[in-house]
Amino acid sequence: MRRRVDLAFTLVTACGACVACAVLGGIVAALLVRGLPAVSWRFLTEQIRLVGADGGIFYNLVGTLILLATALMVSAPVAMGLALVEGVYLAGAARWRRRVHLAIYLLNGVPSLLFGLFGFVVFVKYLDWGKSWLTGGLLLGMMMVPTVTVALTERIRGLPRAYVEAAAGLGLSRSQIIWSVILPQSLTGWLTGTLLGLARAAGETAPIMFTATIFAGATIPSGVKESPVLSLPYHIFVLSQDSFDPAVGARVWGTAVVLLGVVGGLSLLALPFRLRQHEEARHD
Repeated sequence: MRRRVDLAFTLVTACGACVACAVLGGIVAALLVRGLPAVSWRFLTEQIRLVGADGGIFYNLVGTLILLATALMVSAPVAMGLALVEGVYLAGAARWRRRVHLAIYLLNGVPSLLFGLFGFVVFVKYLDWGKSWLTGGLLLGMMMVPTVTVALTERIRGLPRAYVEAAAGLGLSRSQIIWSVILPQSLTGWLTGTLLGLARAAGETAPIMFTATIFAGATIPSGVKESPVLSLPYHIFVLSQDSFDPAVGARVWGTAVVLLGVVGGLSLLALPFRLRQHEEARHD
C-alpha cells in the first residue's frame, strides 16, 4: 500500500513538474517568436525615438545595468554581515538565530510595491532626492538581501566543523577564521545568491517606477538628485499600457526578449555555482 502511495505521489509530482515546464516553455517560445524579429544591432545601440515607435533601447539597457550594479554594491555587504551573524556569531544562541532567520524571511515576503512606496516617501519626498538611480539601486539591493543571505548562510552551515576547528587550533582569532576560512569556502554560496538576486531585481518594475526611472529623456546619470534612468521593465510597462501602434507592439516584444536574456543569463550563470555548492556539500 505504501509503495502505491509513493508511486502515485511521484506521478503527481512529475505531472506537475511537466505542466510547469510546458507553461514556461510556451511563454518563452511566444516571447521569442514575437520578439526576436525586432531585435537587431540598431535596436540595441540606439536610443528611443518617436515615443517608442522608432529607435532602440540602448539607454534602457544601460539604466537597468546601472540599477543592478548599485543593487549589488548595496546588498553584498549587508547580506554578508547578516549571514555571518546568523551562521557564526549566533551559532550558539538558537533563540536569536531564529529571530534573525525570521526577519530575513519576513523581508523576503514584503511585496515589491511596498518597497517602492517606502522609497517614494523616504528618498523622493523626505530626503528630496527626486527620482534617482541611487534610490532605485538601494531599493533593489534591499530586495536582494534575503536571497543572498539565505544562500550564503546555507553554505556556511554546510562547512565541515573540522575546517574551523583546525584554524582555531592554529591560534587564529574569530575574525581571522572568517576571512581566511569561512568566506573563501563560502564563495559559491554568495555568488549563487547574488546572481539569483540580480535576476529577480532585473525584472522588477514597482520599486523603481515611483523612485528611479522615467520613460524617455534620460541618458547617463551625472548626479544623485533628480537623476533618473531609463529601464527595460518600465519601458515594457508603459508601452504595453499606452500604445496601440503595431510597430510599437513589436518593439515591446523585442524589449521583453532582451529583458528575458538578461534574467535568463544571470540565472544560467548561477547554475554551475549552485551545482558546485551541492557537490562540495556532498563530498564534505
